[in-house]
Amino acid sequence: MKVLGIDPGLTRCGIGVVQGSIGAPLQMVSVGVILTSSQDPTEVRLLQLEREIQLWITEFKPDVIAIERVFSQHNLRTVMGTAQAAGIALLLAARNQIKVVMHTPSEVKAAVTGSGRANKAQVSKMVLNILKLDEAPKPADSADALALAICHIWRGGGNSKVAAALAAEKTRIASLKKTGTAKK
Repeated sequence: MKVLGIDPGLTRCGIGVVQGSIGAPLQMVSVGVILTSSQDPTEVRLLQLEREIQLWITEFKPDVIAIERVFSQHNLRTVMGTAQAAGIALLLAARNQIKVVMHTPSEVKAAVTGSGRANKAQVSKMVLNILKLDEAPKPADSADALALAICHIWRGGGNSKVAAALAAEKTRIASLKKTGTAKK
């Protein structure tokens, strides 16, 4: 599975691609940060995000896009920019017919470090270890994007397997009932 992780932000949008599966080593494919100038009008900044995220989608052809779920912050201006950037990523996922998932910051921290209260330094250190990198990606937004992708592979992949097993069991039971061989 190849996952494009996006840590949305209007000024700094972390972006990274991780490939792998549950129980196998994960590999960083690429990582970066999209920067926009606070001097530019919001619509120009959003257009820049749209163009650059689309380039990543076109180049890496992810199976899934994992986006950090926007949560309430104290600074309304910051949360608005984050929500707008997340909206661009959601739009691009739909336009490119790519499955999208959203994970909260605490879900990502728990998946990567074992604690939903981990700080940015702890998340960066674990991303470094999990992906066997020589140095932690900087700025932290790029490491957060990789952490989102890791979280989805580990959690989302497991959830998908459970859902598939439950669906198969439902189908099996329905088939048994239809043929009259199910126990009553």
